[in-house]
Amino acid sequence: MGACGTFVRMKQTITAKLKLQTTPTQFAALRATQLAYRDALNHVSRYSFAHGKTSNRRALQQACYHDLRLLFGLPAQMACNVPRQVGATYQTLWTKAKQNAQARKAGWTRKRYKGLDQPPKYVSPTLTYNYRRDYSFKKEQQVSILTLQGRVVLPYRGYERHVALIGQGAVIGAAKLWYDKPRKQFYLLVSLELQVADPTPQTHSRVVGVDVGQRYLAVTATPTGHASFFPGKQIRAKADHDARLRKRLQQKGTRSATRRLLAISGRERRLKHDRNHLISRRIVDAHPQSLIGLEELTHIRERTRRKRGKKASKKQRRANRHASSWAFAELHGYIGYKALLSGSLAIKVDAFHTSQACPRCGHTAEDNRPNKGLLFVCQQCGYRLHADLIGARNVVLRTLLTRQDWVSTGMLSVSPDVSCEEAKARRRQRYRDLRWSTDTSLRLQA
Repeated sequence: MGACGTFVRMKQTITAKLKLQTTPTQFAALRATQLAYRDALNHVSRYSFAHGKTSNRRALQQACYHDLRLLFGLPAQMACNVPRQVGATYQTLWTKAKQNAQARKAGWTRKRYKGLDQPPKYVSPTLTYNYRRDYSFKKEQQVSILTLQGRVVLPYRGYERHVALIGQGAVIGAAKLWYDKPRKQFYLLVSLELQVADPTPQTHSRVVGVDVGQRYLAVTATPTGHASFFPGKQIRAKADHDARLRKRLQQKGTRSATRRLLAISGRERRLKHDRNHLISRRIVDAHPQSLIGLEELTHIRERTRRKRGKKASKKQRRANRHASSWAFAELHGYIGYKALLSGSLAIKVDAFHTSQACPRCGHTAEDNRPNKGLLFVCQQCGYRLHADLIGARNVVLRTLLTRQDWVSTGMLSVSPDVSCEEAKARRRQRYRDLRWSTDTSLRLQA
């Protein structure tokens, strides 16, 4: 593997959602602990902001530990977790600020990142527990959880497979206590680390490419010409309706409008979450023991030039909102972990001109997509096809090329690092040399 490659991890972390069954006294203890933990987070966040927006977790713990014990009554381990979480938050904000500065310097965006203008405010009362310190599992499907008043032992229910993994010795990690406010129900979200078999070219002989978009949320293609389309028109219409409804309610500003906003809060998020789960499950189930190619879309918003502000039309602004609101990274993440648990493997390939390159002759130009529509027409050879299917075919060709390198070298590399220009240029030249045909596909796959 070259310097720009990365090794594939053969461990997969999943989250088990356990429904806790509480008495009124236990419910009050958990709720009080959550709210105290949230107040402690905001206290440390304000301290960090006042002292140079520091992300040094050790310094925050040394400065705030005793205050967290005295002011909020947190147990020792929670008083250690709070500075760590705040430090991680500030570290993430600093990373985003640096990335924004680089994007502005490169001319990708003019917008300044404002995440560090004010101290981050924690709204969610979700708190973090450490396994065997703050919580532990007992016999007869019970869990012991630490609160401000001491430990409480609660029975729980969950998905049968997850409960079995907990009882069969899966590697258990940290957990989060989450409160479903509309239903007044507590859940414990437990991370489980699973070991999966090492992939080999022999076990992953099939290849599939996945192209994501807005009009079609996902399009898959295989070297044999089989394709699947997952339209997004209906989902986008529902999301647009919710966005218009929220806008009207926010402008109204009455108490009844606020109650309505609270009732519909999270509906769009749950809609996208459900659809991404559905699409990823269908893709993984349709292609067992496969190498699934996904486009590398990191920083795609910064790399894409779009009209904004007064220069943009109403249609362009609506398109910008669509492009910024759908969770393509979430869909990729769902495909990745479900593929690994099902015996397949998802990898990232370079997204360089996948929708503009002709897979038959290699000609690449913006004119190949007339009016950026759904029809691809190659200006050189005249090849015509659905534009999203063109993208999926280019992805599957690049995935085939990656598998060919895997067979010849015995090591699996992903798309070239953006900082490694020479390797990226060589890989993209190989992409330009690829051609879509049955013979070529079979030869690359062998």
